[in-house]
Amino acid sequence: MLCFIPARAMEARVMEAVVKAGFDDITLAQSRVFQRIGPDGTRVTDLAEQARVSKQTATFLVDQLERAGYVERVPDPGDARARLVRIAPRGRAAVEVARKAEAEVEAEWTRHLGKRDADHLRRILTKLREITDPYR
Repeated sequence: MLCFIPARAMEARVMEAVVKAGFDDITLAQSRVFQRIGPDGTRVTDLAEQARVSKQTATFLVDQLERAGYVERVPDPGDARARLVRIAPRGRAAVEVARKAEAEVEAEWTRHLGKRDADHLRRILTKLREITDPYR
């Protein structure tokens, strides 16, 4: 819970900023799939696994994101039968807003904790990720 509560607070602040910036047609469920799209694109099956949802749910959410212009499906250069989900220009614009909001929240947290403790927390969480995040 000690990690979950701040993670949810960050998520809520980022979503609030994204919606306020005019990207008000993206849902939290969609964002949890969207944020796992790699820089060169990601297969729906991998998005589903990483978001811990069924392939059907991931496909449904990606379909919605595609209709809203946040993502596009492109051929996978490594497998002609497969498709990758890639962030579209509208999605990149939303990511810029999200990154700015993340930086603002991190700055607030750093002011609250102090630079030394904030840096220490980041190092500890990064190290903990080594054994907790299979997708790092």
